[in-house]
Amino acid sequence: MDFALYLRYGPALASGFAVTLLCWFGGAALGLALGFVVALLQRLSFAPLRWLTRTYIEVVRGTPFLVQLFVLYDGGPSFGLRLDATSSGILALGIYGSAYFAEIFRAGFNAVPPGQVEAAASLGMAPFTILRRIRLPVMLVAIVPALTNMLIILSKETVVLSIITVPELMYQMQTMAAETFAAFETILAMAILYWIMVELVARAGRVVERRVTAFMTGAA
Repeated sequence: MDFALYLRYGPALASGFAVTLLCWFGGAALGLALGFVVALLQRLSFAPLRWLTRTYIEVVRGTPFLVQLFVLYDGGPSFGLRLDATSSGILALGIYGSAYFAEIFRAGFNAVPPGQVEAAASLGMAPFTILRRIRLPVMLVAIVPALTNMLIILSKETVVLSIITVPELMYQMQTMAAETFAAFETILAMAILYWIMVELVARAGRVVERRVTAFMTGAA
C-alpha cells in the first residue's frame, strides 16, 4: 500500500471529484426539472401530448445510459448539437434521470387523496394554488425516499462519463492506474470517494424526509 501515491495524485483526484460533483449536480437538477414538467404534462387531458410524454419515458428507460451518452456526444453534431464532453455528460444525465423522476412524480401525484383536492377546489382555490399547497406537500412525503434513491443512482452513473473523456473521478483514476500500475490503491480511493458522496446524499435524504414529515404533521 503506497500512500505516497495519494499525495502525488491528490490534486488530480480532487479535480476529478469536483468535476464528478459538477456533472452530478447539473444532471440531477436538470433531470428533476425536466421530470417534473413531464409528470405535469402527463396529467393533461390532451391525449396526443400524454402519448408523447409516455413514449419519451419508455424510450429513455428502455435504452442504456451509455447509448444515450454516445448519441448526444458523437451523434449530436449530425443534427446541429455541438457540445463539449462535460456539457454532453450533464445533458445526458439530465435526460436519463428525467424519465425516472417523471415516474416518481407521477406516483407522488397519484398518492394525493382526491378528497383533499376536491375540497380545495370547492373552496375556490385556483389550480396552481392547489398544486402548491395541497399536491406538492403531500406528494413530497411519499416520494422523498424514491428521489433519494434515484439521486444516488445518478451519482454512480457519472463513472460512465469517462468514456467520452470527461475529466471526472474515474478518468483521473484511470490515468493514475495507467501511470503507476497501482490498481489496488486506485480502486480503494475511488470506492472511498464514491461511498462518501453516496452516504452524504443518503443522509441528506433522511433529513429532508424527517423535516417534510414533521412539517406535514404540524400542519395537520
